[in-house]
Amino acid sequence: MAREFENLLITVYGEDQPGVTSKLTGILANYDAQILDIGKADIQRNLSLGILFRAPMQYSGNIIKDLILICNEIGVTIKFKPISDEDYSEWVAQQGKNRYIVTILGRKLSAKDIASVADIVSREGFNIDDIKRLTGRIPLEENERPSKASVEFSVRGLPTNKEDLQRKLMHLSTEMGIDISFQEDGMFRRMRRLICFDMDSTLIRTEVIDELAEKAGVGEQVKAITEAAMRGEIDFTESFKQRVALLKGLDESAMKEIADKLPITEGVDRLMYVLKRVGFKIAILSGGFTYFGNYLKRKYDIDYVYANNLEIKDGKLTGRHTGEIVDGNRKAELLRLIAQVENVDIRQTVAVGDGANDLPMLGTAGLGIAFHAKPKVKESAKQSISTTGIDGVLYFLGYKDSYMEEAGGR
Repeated sequence: MAREFENLLITVYGEDQPGVTSKLTGILANYDAQILDIGKADIQRNLSLGILFRAPMQYSGNIIKDLILICNEIGVTIKFKPISDEDYSEWVAQQGKNRYIVTILGRKLSAKDIASVADIVSREGFNIDDIKRLTGRIPLEENERPSKASVEFSVRGLPTNKEDLQRKLMHLSTEMGIDISFQEDGMFRRMRRLICFDMDSTLIRTEVIDELAEKAGVGEQVKAITEAAMRGEIDFTESFKQRVALLKGLDESAMKEIADKLPITEGVDRLMYVLKRVGFKIAILSGGFTYFGNYLKRKYDIDYVYANNLEIKDGKLTGRHTGEIVDGNRKAELLRLIAQVENVDIRQTVAVGDGANDLPMLGTAGLGIAFHAKPKVKESAKQSISTTGIDGVLYFLGYKDSYMEEAGGR
């Protein structure tokens, strides 16, 4: 028995102009065709439009003739390809399964950068279904804002070893001087609701305890302990007690002097503005001090701050702390607790930090990002940002510059 319907894929190329899509789909509508898939890309006003449709066989000749005529009229090229029912059904069965997002981020991205990532992806058996540019169009001349470039691959396939693929991408990231994120593409990635930040060397470009130590005249001793703790060479809790003890006798006013001059990390203003506008709950979970966390809370309307409290008597630091120390395990515990309070699935959470004591938090969150991290931390993390400001997190969340500009986060 003769087939009653035919599936045709048309691909249209040429200079983009208003009305191309409406004219083509208008012809298909005249013949009661069913559109099975449609996609369009526009690069420098050059159009690439694909439409897969299903129509009665008896109209195929007329549809092709009318499409060729209208394309000649508007000055674009059209190609036709028949698609069998079997090929179409197989393609449909693959959609939505084993899908991942690969995000590439850097100050600038070269052809070599993108080719290197694409090569690893293809060697692992993935097919790149879609490519999006997340950042705005790149100016030929530098402007005032530090440059950023980000491209997102939507890929489909089944990795034989996901952890090994993550390692390969992280190694390439270091080798090429770019940032690469590899995430499963699913409902929870698209619905992140809670983000938790470390503070020192993450939201601010300093370790506050080092600043306090400088004012107390014990800068070198404290700095050496801090660096060893952040590298994971000594236990955080013990190092914390040692450093706080060295601050004994420092005047309380030194804390305000430091807070008033905190060096905010590049991109924090934009990041916080966009996150608040799109409805994120934001927390600071810090091994630093509550005094400075509360300063940032007021500045950026942050929802939660958990950090360490310095004991003060008669206007002087006693060299002791009060309350439970916020170490790595406590950060992970607090992330889970806040998620529970906010009724957020743990897979909808994000954590960002730079030190070894952030690793439990990064590992607990649905998306854990090491930010300008120490080598041991970057090596252990699945996602890392080292090339841009902290607003690079927004691209790992899938936001495009155009969306952020709509939110007012230019």
